[in-house]
Amino acid sequence: MDSATTRMAPESRIFVAGHRGLVGSAISRQLLASGYRRQIARTHAELDLENQAAVETFFAAQRPEYVFLAAGMVGGIHSNERCPAPFIYRNLMIEANVIHAAWRHGVRKLCFLGSSCIYPKLTEQPMKEDALLSGALEPTNEYYAVAKIAGIKLCQAYRRQYGFDAISVMPTNLYGPGDNFNLDNSHVLPAMMRRFHEAKLRGDAEVTIWGTGTPRREFLHADDLAAAVIYLMQNYSATDIVNIGSGEDITIRELAGIVAAAVGYTGRIFDDPSKPDGTPRKLLDSSRLRALGWQPRIPLVDGIRETYRWFIANQGTLRA
Repeated sequence: MDSATTRMAPESRIFVAGHRGLVGSAISRQLLASGYRRQIARTHAELDLENQAAVETFFAAQRPEYVFLAAGMVGGIHSNERCPAPFIYRNLMIEANVIHAAWRHGVRKLCFLGSSCIYPKLTEQPMKEDALLSGALEPTNEYYAVAKIAGIKLCQAYRRQYGFDAISVMPTNLYGPGDNFNLDNSHVLPAMMRRFHEAKLRGDAEVTIWGTGTPRREFLHADDLAAAVIYLMQNYSATDIVNIGSGEDITIRELAGIVAAAVGYTGRIFDDPSKPDGTPRKLLDSSRLRALGWQPRIPLVDGIRETYRWFIANQGTLRA
């Protein structure tokens, strides 16, 4: 199965697990724009992916041919440190149930979305796919990372033992329309955006960001991620994981300046070194993906401006 791939057709039945989240909604939009209109979608209220029996019943009844596994519990440093148990438990349950049911019920191909946090904290930069399991994880998100690593190994095991066409992709830090802007459990970019927006409304003279501001991070627009994932679903079939990144990183302090400018906040920005920085640098080596023929298209500054416009236009529907 590692030498060929099955291609989705316009009439294929496609299940996007997590279609309301940042990643899932981007994949769903991209599929529709590309002519794939037979999508199967279920909200959490309609299908609890942590419930094995419910997942089995869903796959038996709906018989999706292709699955994008973008569902899961996600959050930033604060929520990962505060709530490690659900981060490992919920993600393990979701991926185990969906991957197993997909294989049992004849899914032709599955794409599992992991995270760049699977790589060791102090691994060589940019991070290559073969760095997986070569060192200790970043302590602030190791429980989430362990769950994602288990998902990768599930895909590889089912491919090896059963010939199940499951691929795993590792996105870098993502942002875009549909993001989570909750200050308690969001990632750094949307949290910054909301804080600067609220500071501007209040007329605050200053905003303090977590950490020293020196860690370097790579960011990719969710629409670019969706395009890459669909491209891989159509053109890649192998055991090896594939990184998906922009190829560029910036410091958290530089990011704060870009977000503040997009929001229109003109006050001072201070660091708080008493708060954790996380991994010193996170930049993916995406050369494997580039060699397959895919490139990102949305510059960071443009993407952040567009995301802020979406944030303003959707104030009434944001996750609180």
